[in-house]
Amino acid sequence: MDLKVSSALTTSSRPQGLELYINHIVGTTNVTHDLFYTNPKIITSFQRYVKTIVDRYKNSANIFAWELVNEARCLGDLPAGPNCVPGSNTIYNWYKQQSDYIRSLYVPLVVPYKNNSPRMYLSDPYHMITTGGEGHFYWKTAEAASDYNLNGQAGEDFDLDLTLPNIDFGTYHLYPQSWFIFSLVGSFKDYPGSNFTIEAWGKDWILDHASAAKKANKPVILEEFGVTGLANKTEIYPSWIELALSEDQAILPWQFGALGLTENGGNKIFKYADALINGVCYAIYKNQTALYNLFLRTAKIQAAKSRQL
Repeated sequence: MDLKVSSALTTSSRPQGLELYINHIVGTTNVTHDLFYTNPKIITSFQRYVKTIVDRYKNSANIFAWELVNEARCLGDLPAGPNCVPGSNTIYNWYKQQSDYIRSLYVPLVVPYKNNSPRMYLSDPYHMITTGGEGHFYWKTAEAASDYNLNGQAGEDFDLDLTLPNIDFGTYHLYPQSWFIFSLVGSFKDYPGSNFTIEAWGKDWILDHASAAKKANKPVILEEFGVTGLANKTEIYPSWIELALSEDQAILPWQFGALGLTENGGNKIFKYADALINGVCYAIYKNQTALYNLFLRTAKIQAAKSRQL
């Protein structure tokens, strides 16, 4: 099986991710999440780790791309600081710094060519670099001012980030059900009385990123997306996937689940439902036939497109 890995070098959204650097290097008192992006000691430590990973796998054709960080935001479990605000470009500058650093590890090789004339090659010809971000925008409009996904408060500026020379393609995520109605989980879909639907908002989000991709002349991947509730998935996913593919985007489902797993020495079988963790689950299982087959068909479509390139 020809599988390739898009390897995230750390994550913003979990306690075992980038905040470990903050806790171990700076401490746990009076610290903010965004110190990871600016503290020189943290950056040095992170880059030392990155160099180890890149050097180890630079010749592996099974690595598809290096993702700088999964879901970079100004805040995480720790709050955001005053230096990571809309327009500060804190995360943009970090994306640039780290993507430039990884590219600098690809030392050019001088290889003899015809008549002994030198020809330059990169020592790592396989691997692209991307942000791993959720695709938040920074739009300075009255309409965007109150929307966390559009007003720059998250810390990203998708339009600007995508222009970075060593970012080869963009990523974005799509979870409107939890972004807008986080307190209502499980099989709940649309917020009562709202003037939009989860499905329609998702389609607009896909088109917004398609527009940004065309302006930057770079590909984008709908890297994660999800709603909870099997009926909601079965209803909404086909329209999202069809639209993304029609805009020449790739899609990656989050996430496939495995049936028949056991824990505690095999003494307990995991209970499979569409509400595994606190009522929220995005997993797709093989016994959810219509949904599972949708992603099989989508994979075949994308594989066929890849062969045409």
